[in-house]
Amino acid sequence: MRYGDVEVSLSNHVALVEIQRPPNNFFDTALINALGDAFEALDEDVDCRALVLAADGKHFCAGANFGDRSQQDDRDTRTQESGNPLYTAAVRLFACKKPVVAAIQGAAVGGGFGLAVMPDFRVASPSARFTANFVKLGFHPGFALTYTLPRLIGQQRANLMFYTGRRINGETAYEWGLADLLVDEDELRGAALGLAAEIAENAPLAVTSVRATMRQGLADAVKAQTDHEFIEQFRLQKTEDHKEGVRAVAERRPGNFTGR
Repeated sequence: MRYGDVEVSLSNHVALVEIQRPPNNFFDTALINALGDAFEALDEDVDCRALVLAADGKHFCAGANFGDRSQQDDRDTRTQESGNPLYTAAVRLFACKKPVVAAIQGAAVGGGFGLAVMPDFRVASPSARFTANFVKLGFHPGFALTYTLPRLIGQQRANLMFYTGRRINGETAYEWGLADLLVDEDELRGAALGLAAEIAENAPLAVTSVRATMRQGLADAVKAQTDHEFIEQFRLQKTEDHKEGVRAVAERRPGNFTGR
């Protein structure tokens, strides 16, 4: 089954949902909606009991492609009242009912980090890289990371990542509780499928009931948080510091920020 750049295969009650935009797997609204379509279809498939979210290529998801002029044009046409359709699509993922295991290799950057935090569990390789680099872009975090990340790693560690834009590897992610399993990259997909299979061997009605309890109110909280994040992003997007941040990250240098 295909949903845009997302391919889905189902075997032994476990669905493999693979993003296919290698090597970087940059996201946009179309990709997140394609994932939403896939997740919602699998919610209705009684043969599916658990999902593995994976990506083809060097990186799990390198975030937004700020070098794509069409995406920048889309951001420029938004108004504060219209909101961000990307976050409307993101809420769809958080609202889905079945357990999700992510297999994360390479970079999970910015909103791609937010996508990596959405599943119930994460299997990472030591070379995985997680970064909320928004302040390096003169920008505010998004994809509900300001809500979801502190729940996983604690407020102080989340603050450290948000305020510095620091990057952590798979080993630190495992130490902090961001990654649930740490395996070599050639074992990554198999380990994620194995964890999903361990979930899927249990009574499916019970699993979805427990998950609904454990994630009660999460989609609504994500909606409220992304509404706030977008307001801050909309404001900061118009600053000189944001323009400088985008240039600096593209040129792989520190930003020369002026507070304007």
